[in-house]
Amino acid sequence: MRELSEIRVEIDAIDNEIIELFKRRMDCAREVGYYKKERGIPVLNQQREEEILAAVQQKGGEYGAAARLLFANIMELSRALQHNIIGSGKALRDTIMQARELPPADGIRVAYQGIPGANSYEAAQVLFPDAQLGSCGSFADVFDAIDSGDAVFGVLPVENSTAGSVSAVYDLILKHRFYIVGAVDRRIEHCLAGLRQSALADIEIVWSHPQALSQCEGYIARHGLTAVSKANTAVAARDAAKEKRLNVAAICSPAAAKEYGLQILDTGLQDNPYNTTRFIVISKQLYITPDANKISLCFSLPHVKGSLYNLLCRFNSLGLNLTKIESRPAEGKDFEYLFYLDFTGSVHSDNVIDLLCQLSEELPEFSFLGNYRE
Repeated sequence: MRELSEIRVEIDAIDNEIIELFKRRMDCAREVGYYKKERGIPVLNQQREEEILAAVQQKGGEYGAAARLLFANIMELSRALQHNIIGSGKALRDTIMQARELPPADGIRVAYQGIPGANSYEAAQVLFPDAQLGSCGSFADVFDAIDSGDAVFGVLPVENSTAGSVSAVYDLILKHRFYIVGAVDRRIEHCLAGLRQSALADIEIVWSHPQALSQCEGYIARHGLTAVSKANTAVAARDAAKEKRLNVAAICSPAAAKEYGLQILDTGLQDNPYNTTRFIVISKQLYITPDANKISLCFSLPHVKGSLYNLLCRFNSLGLNLTKIESRPAEGKDFEYLFYLDFTGSVHSDNVIDLLCQLSEELPEFSFLGNYRE
């Protein structure tokens, strides 16, 4: 058996050969790019790639699957180079370049789900302290208000550190494809709020939004309480104040308890002491600020083995950090999915905007949902 040092010497030599061969291959890919540009040939030839990858896997013997993966990554990088030569994604590039900065918030109409005292209401106040806030009965109503022009912006919760994604909002994002133009993370503290005549020992039933109930699941179980869903945490507080039942309390924010004249019977109900909700701002108009640091996308993938991995390879090659990926069944299509993806980055970076333009040309369905500051 050889010494480890000897084996490493051979590995270094092989690596140097691979690097030189990789450079030669990329030079050839560049030539192919100019050839395709001159003749108007699309960059992606899925059939040829599949034939090459199948042959590579067969030739790779016991390392066939690994060889296929290696060559799939090389092809992804080759296509990226060719897209840049051809100037792919011009329509998306023009849209991004024409984006404006956020307008002054004075008097601007902003929609949120719930009523005063709701967490979305408080998030909207933080994001738009001088705006005219408009209450909506449901998440869908917020999107409708944006669509009709009744509001310029909408504020919506999309994710909680305890309960996870707000699925209904993600479904609406994928349906409407409005732009995301801002975001904020808010620490959420839940309290138990009841009538001023009630005592903690009187409470048997709690009302709240399903997300809040999920975030306080442990507390509810420990106290043997019956949970009832309401449209919103603030709606729960308002209704508890109206119905005047001594055995009913709302799980809501301290602000909602104060808003509707309830007394706080207990605090810190959330199972996670660092309970945080992420709120986004939606708009029909694309706004991008110079300090934008997060990008959201929606896309579908071709029916090819390893297509999601190959896509993520492109992000990895640029050192981009993915912070969220969510999938949803594509409407009207069996076993096909739409993906929602967040990553840190800015379209003011040439590498990032080039990647977005490449993907807009290659993927069966692609929507740029925004670049914003969080």
